[in-house]
Amino acid sequence: MNKNTSKIRSSVFNDINRAPNRAMIRATGVKDEDFNKPFVGIASTWSEVTPCNMHIDELAREAKKGALDAGGTPFIFNTITVSDGISMGTEGMRFSLPSREVIADSIETVVGAQSYDGVVAIGGCDKNMPGCMIAIGRLNLPAVFVYGGTIRPGHVDGKDIDIVSAFEAVGKYNNGDIDRDELHKIECHACPGAGSCGGMYTANTMASAIEAMGMSLPGSSSNPAETEEKLADCIKAGNAVMKLVNKGITPKDIMTKKAFENAITVVMALGGSTNAVLHLLAIAHTVDVELNLDDFERIRKKVPHIADLKPSGRYVMENLSEIGGVPAVMKLLLDKGLLHGECLTVTGNTIEQNLSEIQPLKEGQEIISFDNPKRETGPLVILKGNLAPEGALAKMSGLKIKQITGPARVFDSETDATNAVLNNEINPGDVIVIRYVGPKGGPGMAEMLSITAIVVGKGLGEKVGLITDGRFSGGTHGLVVGHISPEAQVGGPIALIKEGDMITIDSELQELAVDVSPEEFHKRLKDWIPPKQNLRGILAKYARSVSSASKGAITD
Repeated sequence: MNKNTSKIRSSVFNDINRAPNRAMIRATGVKDEDFNKPFVGIASTWSEVTPCNMHIDELAREAKKGALDAGGTPFIFNTITVSDGISMGTEGMRFSLPSREVIADSIETVVGAQSYDGVVAIGGCDKNMPGCMIAIGRLNLPAVFVYGGTIRPGHVDGKDIDIVSAFEAVGKYNNGDIDRDELHKIECHACPGAGSCGGMYTANTMASAIEAMGMSLPGSSSNPAETEEKLADCIKAGNAVMKLVNKGITPKDIMTKKAFENAITVVMALGGSTNAVLHLLAIAHTVDVELNLDDFERIRKKVPHIADLKPSGRYVMENLSEIGGVPAVMKLLLDKGLLHGECLTVTGNTIEQNLSEIQPLKEGQEIISFDNPKRETGPLVILKGNLAPEGALAKMSGLKIKQITGPARVFDSETDATNAVLNNEINPGDVIVIRYVGPKGGPGMAEMLSITAIVVGKGLGEKVGLITDGRFSGGTHGLVVGHISPEAQVGGPIALIKEGDMITIDSELQELAVDVSPEEFHKRLKDWIPPKQNLRGILAKYARSVSSASKGAITD
């Protein structure tokens, strides 16, 4: 890309016939000299809706300072956020994944309409990050992503807790293991301030993946929310985007196939969220990189799971930050030959050049161990079989049980399945089936943290299986399989399961199968009628346009 190409967008306002346009821009505080500088959009996801984002207004102002100091003319604008943790287990959860598209569409719309030359996007909650990155990919203008940062852990009786502790406490309370006062105490202390959920859940997973991809500054994915380091991240991002504008470096120069392989490597090594698969597929689509489930499987087989991080481990992102953070982990992976060091980043340097200045992990730390990994291979396992011809996804970390065969307990909603668990209607050995909750069927492909946490809280975490065409929170753990494709709403095999059918989940053979013959499946399909959906508004539009989860649930 020519170094001056990006400046053409805002220089249109210097035309003499653009006086009316300039008049409106002047009202925002722009002076004569500012029209000769690149216009930079600061896309803020600030909101009081969720602790993940409630501090991002301050971060946006710091990013604006950074761009201004580096010679730009910056403008802050906002987009939406919704909180997965707040909507979890409710009808509101259907809006979570569609919000990724709304965020992407809105950033693309503002930057495109206002002729900005570069973008700094700041995200907090789970869908903010892929939403920002999808917009950045579509626009292909010089851009830097900044993560709002992780929350501090909560504390109860000398123990660290987090939001997943609260969900699991519901199951313990229902089981009689804790009383109402203990449940209330956990609720009141799980989230002590600003920042995204603390374990290697979806927000921290995607932040790490984006840094590994080269689209955020070194260290910014692991610096906690309420720190001076996080404020500095934002100032540096404002500086960095101006350097990218001046050098003509765009996201497609950075987000190559090898960059996505680096992202997948870091996700596998850290034991990241299953949602990373969905989101990385979607982001790759926007920059015309061919990425599919086989790529995840290929990389999984050579990358060990080396991080003792929640939900299956003991530590949270703040702890990782204290021992060197994601850059130190990447330095280790590069030294082991698992990263492509030649990939370009938003610093203007390569991954290898960036990491040459990074200190290794602190000696004596217990969070990261390459020589004694939690798994010899990555934990995000692609399953296939007659229940998932296009694929399904399981996170096999921290589990002793690798396989289960049991009778199907079939539910057409998460609510019905949750009630069955709470009413002690699910027995050890059962395989819970939750269907018609996929991208089209939900619509919106709801996360299942609520029910999976209750299952764990009731002591059934490795005694029952759970499969769904929906998806899971990054905080989910247990013998669970999601993203089943094709989904039930389009007549996928999961729609044809009957109560009592014997289902096998086998992570070692990577199989998801039901003991039903092709002939019986064909007969059931002839009798199957898709459920009617009485939809209006965004969910109707989403259901019409969204693709299979195996393709990232994309809408364009």
